[in-house]
Parts: sequence; structure tokens; C-alpha cells
Amino acid sequence: MTTSLQDGQSAAGRAAARDSPLAAQVCGAAQGRGDAHDLAPAQWLHARALLPPPDGTRGSAADRRKKKDLDVLEMPSIPNPFPELCCSPFTSVLSAGLFPKANSRKKQVIKVYSEDETSRALDVPSDITARDVCQLLIVKNHYIDDHSWTLFEHLPHIGVERIIEEHELVIEVLSNWGMEEENKLYFRKNYAKYEFFKNPMYFFPEHMVSFATETNGEISPTQILQMFLSSSTYPEIHGFLHAKEQGKKSWKKIYFLLRRSGLYFSTKGTSKEPRHLQFFSEFGNSDIYVSLAGKKKHGAPTNYGFCFKPNKAGGPRDLKMLCAEEEQSRTCWVTAIRLLKYGMQLYQNYMHPYQGRSGCSSQSVSPMRSISENSLVAMDFSGQKGRVIENPTEALSVAVEEGLAWRKKGCLRLGTHGSPTAPSQSSATNMAIHQSQPWFHHKISRDEAQRLISQQGLVDGVFLVRDSQSNPKTFVLSMSHGQKIKHFQIIPVEDDGEMFHTLDDGHTRFTDLIQLVEFYQLNKGVLPCKLKHYCARIAL
Repeated sequence: MTTSLQDGQSAAGRAAARDSPLAAQVCGAAQGRGDAHDLAPAQWLHARALLPPPDGTRGSAADRRKKKDLDVLEMPSIPNPFPELCCSPFTSVLSAGLFPKANSRKKQVIKVYSEDETSRALDVPSDITARDVCQLLIVKNHYIDDHSWTLFEHLPHIGVERIIEEHELVIEVLSNWGMEEENKLYFRKNYAKYEFFKNPMYFFPEHMVSFATETNGEISPTQILQMFLSSSTYPEIHGFLHAKEQGKKSWKKIYFLLRRSGLYFSTKGTSKEPRHLQFFSEFGNSDIYVSLAGKKKHGAPTNYGFCFKPNKAGGPRDLKMLCAEEEQSRTCWVTAIRLLKYGMQLYQNYMHPYQGRSGCSSQSVSPMRSISENSLVAMDFSGQKGRVIENPTEALSVAVEEGLAWRKKGCLRLGTHGSPTAPSQSSATNMAIHQSQPWFHHKISRDEAQRLISQQGLVDGVFLVRDSQSNPKTFVLSMSHGQKIKHFQIIPVEDDGEMFHTLDDGHTRFTDLIQLVEFYQLNKGVLPCKLKHYCARIAL
């Protein structure tokens, strides 16, 4: 009769129990839990050492070996200095806890374009904000940070673009793009990004603002701005807009009303009664875009279009197109929607421009101010101490005298080969010295100049100088004032064989365009305001 392996193990256990009580405990534990291999590794090895030989013989040498083993078992244990290396036979020694944790900030390559269509690829983390990208490009290109650098989302297939707010995550914006869309990120200046915090009176005309509750007295534009940032009160923006009918090419002029809950239109004239108001669009899950070519792409009645686009990818059919009668009206609508959507976050971005979510904005970069942000005043240094010239007439005469002094020193200027030039050669040099200036744009059209200024913000004093297309020998100063773009012709004047530039029919003359621009940065003169921000194309 054969015996099973389990019976053999039980017999061996009973034999060992007669010789050693410890072995009986070990084997009993093994029988209670199943196979002895289920024991811990150290106990299993000790149990094997206590079992008798297979033939059942015992000798004095065997007794001495067993006694020695018992003495070893009774010795106090030495603490293990490396407990993390001890593990069960079923667990890998190199456990997951011993490896360094993977970096949760995944990186992605993005491409950013500039005004001249040059681009730069950046390897950025997934939680980088628009402000961080701007700060990174400012540092890499050694630009002066005057808080006007902005990241734009440009959608050429539908002809719209928008400001990416500084707190928005860039990777989330890119995730909403379609696979076949040739969308771009643009990096350029936008002086009007937070201008409504500085000069709210230009953004909220009285005829477009009303209040849900009765107010005592007049409400200033600053108070209107505070109402937008408050959650308890809100102003209503109202007025007529051209709306594109869904699925059609036609546009219809309708009376619209903007409230915190969304944008509504009236089905009966200018009635604000709830039964006459219909919901048009909300701005929680959509973004506001400015139309760049509304007349050409969408048949808009004016060039002052804007639209609502869902956050997720969508085609032209998903757009809700609107069109204003003038630029001031469009600016008011777009600004109010930005304030209602983001509220205090916009104000925090304006007050704390260097705070970002990722590590890029925490670089030790001292904020710098451009010359356009400084207070430019006319100074008189003829005495022992300098003084500010407050009289405009005196400032004008001082500028004319400086221009004459500049002309007298023209013969001492160095030519292109480093040698003094003759007066005639000096005049030719002065005529071309402006071409290296960032505010000068050689041969661009009137429409292109207006586009560049509009893109960089319709703030008072944004300007550029360009060649005149109608008269090749003259130049044009294009500038923004009152949210409109105005053009002033710079006429050349010859006097005693010397060429000068003038904006006021020769009353104030300048030897070159650099002197002219510097003068009107200090003095208003015949212009509607001083020149403040120059419009330039930058390269990445």
C-alpha cells in the first residue's frame, strides 16, 4: 500500500516532534496552513534543518549538530540595517517605491509666430500659461517687457483671432484645434489689452450703458468698471448689431442686450421686456473673437465684426457672427464680454503681470519699462540746474533751436566710411538715417498700416512712419487717437540747399525723421496727442 506525500510529511513531522518540541511547532504550523512551503523563508529553512535524515538513523554527530543548531536559534537576533531590501520571495527586490517618480508635467512642442511670419519652436510643460510663454520669449530674445506683449490665437480658415488671456493654459487652447486646421499662435504687442483699466471712459460710451437698478446721480466710467468686477451689481450693454442668420448669408440688424447670464436680442424693436428677449449666446463655454476679414469671408456689412465660437473645435457653421457699426461700439461689446467672463481674474492679471502657474514666470527678471511708458517732458539745461519747460510755446522754440544746432553740426557727422562728410553728403545721409528705426516701415500700404496699428491696439499715441504711396518723395505718419487711425503727411522742405521735414507747412522743421519723431514724443504740436508707442514688426 502506497502512502501519499502528505502522509509522508505527517510521519516525518511526528518523528521530529519526538526529538524536538520546536520542530513539532514548526511542522504543526505547516500542517495547519497546508504545505510547509507556505511558511516564511527563514522558518522553512530552520524546519528542514530540524527534520531527521530520511533513513531515520541517529548518531552522536547528528545530536551534536542539532544541539548546535538550537544554540544558534536561541541567540538574540541582530537588527537588519537595510530592512527595505528584505522582501518576500514573491515580491521584486527593486520595488516601484525605490524608483524616482515620473514627472507629471508632460512637455509638448509649440510653434509661435511673430509679425514678420518668423517662428520659434518651444518645448513647454502642459501647465504653461500664455503669460509664461510671453515671458519666455521676452527673455530669450532680450526684449524690453513693458507688459504689452501678448499671445494671440489666429484662426485663418474663418478669419478671426483673439487675445489668449494671461492665465489661460496654452496646451488647452491647442487641444481645441482641429487636425486639419492651420491655426497659429502669434506673439506681438497689444497696448490695448488692459487699457480699459487705465482709461475706462474710452471703452464705455454713455449711450451703450444702462443699469438694472435705479441709480442716484451720474455713474462714472470707473464705477461702471467696478460694477463689472462685482458679483452683486452689473451694468447692461445695449445697442444695435448686425447678426448673421444661422445657415444663411444674409445679415439682420437687431437690438441686443448683454447681461451676466448671456447675450440676448429683442424680437420687438428696443423692448427689454422678458417676453420679447430671446437668448443668443452665453460666454462660459465659448470665446469671443474679432473678425479680421468679415466683409470678404462672411459678407459682413462693416469691418467691425466679432463672433462667439465654442471652446471645442468647430467649423464656420458653429460661429455666431455679429457686426458693429463702428470700432468704438465693437470695442465696448468685446471688452464687456471679457470682463463678464473673467471678472477679477483680468484685474489680477493687470495688477500682477509676473504671477503664473508654471515655473517660467518665476525667473529673476527685473521689470523694465520702455521709453514710451516714461514721462517725457521738455527740459532746459542752459542754467546751472535743469528745469521743466511747461510753456508749450517755449518748448516749441527750444525744439526749433535744437534743430538748427543739429543742422550746424551736420558737417561734422561721420559718413559710411568713417570720414567727415560734406554738407551735401550729410543731407543725403540724414534723409536715410531713419531706415534703421523700428517705427519706420519702408513700403507698406495705407491698409497695411491700419492693420498693424489695429492689431497692436487702438490706444492714443500708437504710431508708425511709412513711405507715401501717392508721393514718392514724402512720408506719412500714421497714428491712433480716439480709437481711430489718422494719417499725417510729412513734407520735405528745401532751404538754402538743405532738406528738412515738416508736419506744419514748414513752421517746425527737422533735419531728419528721427528728430521729428523725438520732438512729437515730447510735444503734442499739431498732432491730436503725443506719440507714445511705436508699432514695430519683431522677429523671433
